[in-house]
Amino acid sequence: MKNMTNLLGRVLMIVIFLWGGLGKIQGYSGFEQYMQHLGLAVWLTPFVIALELGGGLAVLLGFYTRVASLMLAAFCVATAVLVHYHPQDEMQMINFMKNLSMTGGFLILAAYGAGSLSLDERLKLKLR
Repeated sequence: MKNMTNLLGRVLMIVIFLWGGLGKIQGYSGFEQYMQHLGLAVWLTPFVIALELGGGLAVLLGFYTRVASLMLAAFCVATAVLVHYHPQDEMQMINFMKNLSMTGGFLILAAYGAGSLSLDERLKLKLR
């Protein structure tokens, strides 16, 4: 039960990143414009996509889960602060809190690992 719950939790945590990464590829130029609108460097665009897709897949598969979780936790905090922190806008503040909540989930995953239903376990990858 514990291992299946861990796997299901990982799946649910990364859906937003896989979906978002694929969407950013499909609308690449639009995402670049959005990055510019936010005052962020356009050259970061492929790195954002790579982090969402690569980090998402790593967590899903349980491959270097602790490292990927820490990277996605940092990404969630950065996105919360740089994109969603607008106290006057209730919807943006909901997204801000959502990102902080996801950060908490990734920190727990970084602390406890992916469990036995993971490539980490299968390959005996122990990063502590």
